[in-house]
Amino acid sequence: MYERFFKRVFDCLLSGIALIVLSPIILITAILVRIKLGSPVIFKQERPGKDEKLFKLFKFRSMTDERDEKGNLLPDEKRLPRFGRILRTTSLDELPELINIFKGDMAIVGPRPLLVRYLPFYKPEERVRHSVRPGLTGLAQINGRNNLDWDERISLDVQYVKKITFLGDLKIIFQTVGKVLKRSDIASGEQLIMQDLDKERAWMTVEKK
Repeated sequence: MYERFFKRVFDCLLSGIALIVLSPIILITAILVRIKLGSPVIFKQERPGKDEKLFKLFKFRSMTDERDEKGNLLPDEKRLPRFGRILRTTSLDELPELINIFKGDMAIVGPRPLLVRYLPFYKPEERVRHSVRPGLTGLAQINGRNNLDWDERISLDVQYVKKITFLGDLKIIFQTVGKVLKRSDIASGEQLIMQDLDKERAWMTVEKK
């Protein structure tokens, strides 16, 4: 009942209120990103949403456009400056996703929207994570976040999808706020750049051949 009729209303109300209340922080962050990292301030990238339908995810930019002598972008870990690390460890880079939630691309709570190129690398039982709107936070984010490996993270996504309740969402939201304020379960340094799912599961393409 909650998932079908009330979750979307809850998301709209909460994201709308958050956009108003946090607007000063969003504005200040946008100005700092422009000064320290340049334009564009907002990073946009296609991600798979509900039923694997693609949408444009909004985040504050956290990396530079530094390139090598051949004009190729440097590895992610070399383009993530101290300011970018601060944005990620405080989750300030994710504030623009409130717009995605208000638009209906995302939910407050749900499996995180991952990269499009990961789609061929989900096991059949894991694809259920795309049967709901992706979330700003979820079970994986309150149970280890970047400290979890991919199997653990996706398993928690599937666990969430199989049992969505209002009280469960509230619990995840409050625990997320607590972890962000305490900055717990957040990787630092090069650990902020996780091993890509497609690289970790390259064996799947070998099996298909």
